[in-house]
Amino acid sequence: MHAPEFYDYAVLRLVPRVERGEFVNVGILLSCAARKHLDVRIELDPVRALALDPTLDLALVRRLLDAVEAVCQGGPAAGPIGLLPPRARFHWLTAQRSAILQTSPVHGGKCADLDATMQHLLQRMVRVPGRG
Repeated sequence: MHAPEFYDYAVLRLVPRVERGEFVNVGILLSCAARKHLDVRIELDPVRALALDPTLDLALVRRLLDAVEAVCQGGPAAGPIGLLPPRARFHWLTAQRSAILQTSPVHGGKCADLDATMQHLLQRMVRVPGRG
């Protein structure tokens, strides 16, 4: 176990029809600058997404979510953004945009276990209560 470190996170949101502003939370982006850590966990619920827009192209959504995962992992496969340090990639991913994938404002915290914190955030912010 590590000593407690500060971290930042944002909720990844799917906004199928940007003009309506309705969204469903589909993941968590988590960054810890001190550990040069950047992670994303995505849990797309197609039923919830299609409830907002029955014409939503789920294949497109999955490609966009795959691109977010690639940027988080970094490296040349993610293009020029993938070559940036983890903290810069986090800031790029959390920049405000009008697109079908958006993020919440960035929030901060302090923890000793980033994996446990990620699981807690997924449970609290992404998963439907009562479904596990």
